[in-house]
Order: sequence, then structure tokens, then C-alpha cells
Amino acid sequence: MIDRLLKIFTRPEPKLALVSVPRDQHTISRKDISPNALKVLYRLKNSGHQAYLVGGCVRDLMLDKKPKDFDVATDATPEEVKILFKNSRVIGRRFKIVHVSFGREIIEVTTFRAGHDSAENQEELHPKHAVAAKSEHGMLVRDNVYGTMEEDALRRDFTVNAFYYSVEDFSLKVFNQGITDIQSKTLRIIGNPETRYREDPVRMLRAARFAAKLEFELEPQTASKIPALSELLHNVAPARLFDETLKLFVSGHALASFRKLGELGLLKALLPATELSLQQDESGFYTRFIEHALLNTDRRVLQSKPVTPAFLYAALLWPAVNEQYQQLKNTGTPPSVALHKASQHVIGEQNKTTAIPKRFSIPMREIWELQLRLPRKQRARALAVLEHPRFRAAYDFLLLREEAGETTDGLGQWWTEFQQSDPAAQDIISQKQVPIRKEPGNSRPPRHRRKRPSF
Repeated sequence: MIDRLLKIFTRPEPKLALVSVPRDQHTISRKDISPNALKVLYRLKNSGHQAYLVGGCVRDLMLDKKPKDFDVATDATPEEVKILFKNSRVIGRRFKIVHVSFGREIIEVTTFRAGHDSAENQEELHPKHAVAAKSEHGMLVRDNVYGTMEEDALRRDFTVNAFYYSVEDFSLKVFNQGITDIQSKTLRIIGNPETRYREDPVRMLRAARFAAKLEFELEPQTASKIPALSELLHNVAPARLFDETLKLFVSGHALASFRKLGELGLLKALLPATELSLQQDESGFYTRFIEHALLNTDRRVLQSKPVTPAFLYAALLWPAVNEQYQQLKNTGTPPSVALHKASQHVIGEQNKTTAIPKRFSIPMREIWELQLRLPRKQRARALAVLEHPRFRAAYDFLLLREEAGETTDGLGQWWTEFQQSDPAAQDIISQKQVPIRKEPGNSRPPRHRRKRPSF
């Protein structure tokens, strides 16, 4: 499909020229679009509004991929959309959008946005207007300046996301640059990179995520501004950054996203304690551990298995927790107390960046604390651990430690046999003379500077 579209752009066009591609020159079909998205599009159209399928779903259809969700852009205000759809609600203050619910499927509807120099004209355009506002750092704290479809296209983040599909005549509205960028697998931000990143620092995370997901290369100017501006992420609400972290790591491209964050200098801003531990780890154990965890996460997503943020964050923060645990233990703090203090401190500090809900942070602590109990192989204690609601996650966590190279004296295999055995066999297994560590170990190679027991 991309090759066919490229033939349209043989005549000279200025960069970012928005052109129309008729139905007979593209392959997007309504049969590939969510029926619920079509319902939204047609109701808006039949009510006298412009309405387009927009963004990543159109991009994915052009790449012959199945979109995960479908978004709609319209000239109707959020209030007007709300009136048309009783099964909808307006969300957001900074950027108002409407969620139209069809069971478990949500169609996201946004009103065309305009440049912020149009704010002074909003009263004439939309009586129920809400203008834009920026913080002292140039970040948009309110972005509800409404405009035309053409203006909206220029407000999109990347050229490959600025595609509009119309049910009026089944045409595509696209940037000529966007077509060539898809062909060359290039991710290019629309407009001045520094200005766009300052308006919304999360665009830097989106750049990393899309580059990883699509296997695209970042256009040089799009990439070069990111390291110096990464600190702007500190101005983003921690709750929003938590949501963005999940998008990075639970969409099937976690490992590639993690590596891209490192390349762009974004890891320090998103996971500061983890990044510091990775920098100080001469053996590479922690990097291997996290990469194994993320690779397993990608496999689970590919197999349509559930992925819990608790396990994900337990793995991502383990380097920092284990380092603090070792330091406290080496000063004479009892292991269980040391681990509790380390867990509490690391989660508390991380919450300043990404607000981890308690429904996830509590299981994270349980996974870590069970690492101290897993080496206790007496049958009664082992059975108690086996009954713990977080046992399976803690067991998988132990296997990750072993996969990364930690020596646990065969603890993972012991637990594999124990949980699969009947009571009589469990008696025999629990009496096996296998070396038992007094605390969860780190079998990572010792550093050259000093030896340190690990966990």
C-alpha cells in the first residue's frame, strides 16, 4: 500500500503539505475498522459534523497491522459529542476528550485542535471554548484550543500519526512527508522538536515507544533534542507517568522500549534509582536481570497472557532495592528489617516520579519479601510459602534471578520439584541435603572493588 501512495507524491510539494488520497489509490477498507468506530463516525457525520478515523489506527492499517484501538477526530466540541452519545463521558482537563463506551471497547473522540496563537479567536469559533495555557517551562497545562482538521494535523506529534480516514468519501488525508517517513521507517516529530517536547515532555517517551514498537529510526533532529530535555519529565504528574510507563512495558515491546529509553537518556528521568544501580553494576547482572524480565513480559503479551504491573515494577526496581538491602544488612541490620526498609525507601522515592498505586506496590513488597523465605526448605515452612497468594510471582522472580546468572544452589529446581510433588514426595524433597542460604542470594559475580553477598 505504501508503494502505491508514494506514486501520488511525484510532483513537488512543500514539506508537511496535507493532501487527499482517493479511495481507489489506497487499500484501507471499512471491513478492517471496528464496527463501533464506524457507528461513531456515521452518527457524527449524519449530525452535520466532520469526522475522521485518525492517528495510529490508520497508520497501522496502512502498515497492514491490526490496530489495538480506534480513535476519532471531529469538529464537534466535547459537549456536543456528549449529547450525541449517551454512552459517553468527557474526561481530562488539560486535554478534553470523550470516551464512547461499547461494552469493553472504548472509542476515543477528540475535537480538532489548533495552534495556540488561535486562542484569542476561540470565542468567535466556539462559544464554549477553553483556551490553552502554558507553565513557566513551556509545558501545556491546558490544550483545548479548537480548530480545523488541517490545523489539527499540525498539532499531531509525529508525521506517521497524522493520517485521517473519511467515511464521507472513503479518502485519506495525509502529509506527503508522512508517507515517505513510513516508507523509510523514520519517526519525525511535527514542528520544532524542542518546542513540541517542552509543550508536552511525554512526547519524548512516545518517541521512544513508537520507535521501539514500529522498529523505526528517529529522525536526527527528533532524537538529538531529547537527552538535554529529559529533565522536563519531572514536571509531568507522577500518575500520568505511571500510565505512560505501562504503555512502554506492557504492549509487547518492553525490551526494545527499555533499550531505547537508555539510548535517549530517558531512563534516568523515569527510573532514577534503577538507572544509578545499572551504572554502578560492573558485572552487568542487573541489566541481564531486567532484560530477562522484560523479554518474558513480551512473550506473555505475545501469548495473550496477563501481565501485572506489580511484577513488572518489582523487576524494574529490584536493582535499587537489592543494593540498599545489602548496604543495610552489612551494617548489622537484620535481613527482614533491612529488606523492609529498602523496599519502603525505594518505592517512596519512585513514587515521586511514577505514582505506583498501592494495589501494585503491596504485591511488589510481598514478592521481594518472599525471596527471603524461599530458601527455608523445611516442609512446614515450604508449605506455608506455597500457600502464599504471591508464591507464583515470587517463584517466577527467583527463576529470573537464576536466568540472569545468580547462583542459588539449585533453589529454583528445588521449588519446581516441591510444588509438583505429592505430600510423601515433598517429605523426601524437604530432607534433601542441599546447601541452604540464610538469605536470598545474589549470585551475581562480585565487583572488583569489594566483595558483597548478594540477594
